[in-house]
Amino acid sequence: MSVASETTTAGRTCPLHYRYGPGALAVAAEASCETLYVVGGLYGNEAALDTVVALFEREPGRTRLVFNGDFHWFDVDPRVFARIDDRIAAFTATRGNVETELAGDDGSAGCGCGYPDSVDSETVERSNRILERLRGACPSAARRERLGELPMWRRIDVGGQRVAIVHGDAESLAGWGFAHELMVEPTHRRVLAPFFDLAGVDIFASSHTCLPALARWDASDGGDRGVVVNNGAAGMPNVRSTRHGLVTRISTSPFTGPQRRHGTTIGGVHVDALAIDYDHDRFAARFLADWPVGSDAHASYWRRIVDGPAMAAGDALIST
Repeated sequence: MSVASETTTAGRTCPLHYRYGPGALAVAAEASCETLYVVGGLYGNEAALDTVVALFEREPGRTRLVFNGDFHWFDVDPRVFARIDDRIAAFTATRGNVETELAGDDGSAGCGCGYPDSVDSETVERSNRILERLRGACPSAARRERLGELPMWRRIDVGGQRVAIVHGDAESLAGWGFAHELMVEPTHRRVLAPFFDLAGVDIFASSHTCLPALARWDASDGGDRGVVVNNGAAGMPNVRSTRHGLVTRISTSPFTGPQRRHGTTIGGVHVDALAIDYDHDRFAARFLADWPVGSDAHASYWRRIVDGPAMAAGDALIST
């Protein structure tokens, strides 16, 4: 049973080349570390990038930072795009639907978001136009090629826990199976339960759906079976009346700073959401310069940027 969108409208489609299935993830880890940051949905917010890197660089021990796709979006100024792209290249990354569509020439998938039917058509159409405008910020064939060569997922071990970093879900780069609105449903959680065994992992870390979620599954013997953590967006607010992004931190050691918002543990490994308190005024000024009133991104995102989404504090924690 697929949890990805099966419709064919641009912006809602899930192209065949986006798909991999949980069995593809059942491989040896490419790396191991003591602390892993998963940063999904930076969305071209250079101020948030500065904050993420500064927070990560304070971590001791063996560390790794993975930018988990959609690190471009609002950055339609070619200078900003290039600065962000060059800095991302210094770290580990996966490609999201944004980078995948920037790298290709086939516009039939639109933005490649795989939006479900619950998202209105006007939002889908605006996202398609945002992606088309973003193409103009990346005229370099070499940059597009590099983005296209990034993997859709990665496998990294943290302590004794096996982590799959996926942009969307266990089946597809643009899958919505790890969306908060789905994982709160017990029926859907039963659909997801076998994916841990099929993928041979203990933790799925994702983003894509733009709202945070953290859920865990218990084994039949009462032990730990697995955790899904979705950081929502590093480059936009995730909670009502806030102005900070979120990233996922997975570590053998607890996080004791004020940035921790919610979390759980599995097999002695800590899985936490950390606040990214970026310079809001700097980001807002850059956004308005590129996306003034009347533009597509302003219509879709400005209210969230200044007031946060409807999600209340604490709602992201589905089950621990």
